[in-house]
Amino acid sequence: MFTGIVQGLGRVVGLDRDNAVWTFHLHLPNVEGLQIGASVAINGTCLTATAINGNEVAFDVISETLERTNLGALEIGHEVNVERSLRMGDELGGHLLSGHIMAMAEITERTAVGEGVDMRLKVQPELMKYVHEKGYIGLNGASLTVGVVEKTSFLIHLIPETLRMTTFGSLQVGQSVNVEIDGMTQTIVATVERMMKQEN
Repeated sequence: MFTGIVQGLGRVVGLDRDNAVWTFHLHLPNVEGLQIGASVAINGTCLTATAINGNEVAFDVISETLERTNLGALEIGHEVNVERSLRMGDELGGHLLSGHIMAMAEITERTAVGEGVDMRLKVQPELMKYVHEKGYIGLNGASLTVGVVEKTSFLIHLIPETLRMTTFGSLQVGQSVNVEIDGMTQTIVATVERMMKQEN
């Protein structure tokens, strides 16, 4: 499990492409206590560490994950959001995330607001039932609050600290971010839909 509080930026330093499995070699900001087999969220995607050499950590990624997430677009030199898995007793500053990406959202607008940034993101219409103003959403592994919601898009307001600590500081219009809707929101929506069907 993860909290959506990005702990720093990693960097792609190596990439071995195979037809079935790609191996990413990432320089992580903190590897203290990290062991082979541990889970790490990379752009919000739960990956397993397969090799560790200093701050360079290897992760194997299968075809389905490459197709469902923005990891398939990464190249050497690109930065990624990094969060180590939640441990018992850790502060839960964001909201619970599993690292299972549901879809990608496209950045359609980026507007500077003082030292912050407003971004508009477009997602598939079927996901919009989970997106509510003042609710939260996992984007590239960051727990963010939703702003104004429209039919197929929504706004997020990014403060300077989020821009500094995450890839959102450099993301531009046309790029995609990974989307995770937390399990509690999915359950609530499914329950309400089921109750409405029973009443009809």
